[in-house]
Amino acid sequence: MKFRKTKDMKSLENENWKANSQKYLKELQAFLDKAENIENEELRKEVIFQMLKCDNELTLLAEEMFEKYKSDREKSLKEYEDD
Repeated sequence: MKFRKTKDMKSLENENWKANSQKYLKELQAFLDKAENIENEELRKEVIFQMLKCDNELTLLAEEMFEKYKSDREKSLKEYEDD
């Protein structure tokens, strides 16, 4: 038995998952709003830069996990098809 990706599955793989998360965008905006109130310009920039670095690392980790899940799923389907 062969499994085919549905249109919904394909579109989910191609979407920018962070940009489409309203909760993520709301929290990011809340952070930036609070950071604007830091009076020391250098400190404000450092705080924002560090948060963006953390966000990037978390994004990379999540995308690696997505790829692992996808790979594991494909292996599982292939094993199922071979049985």
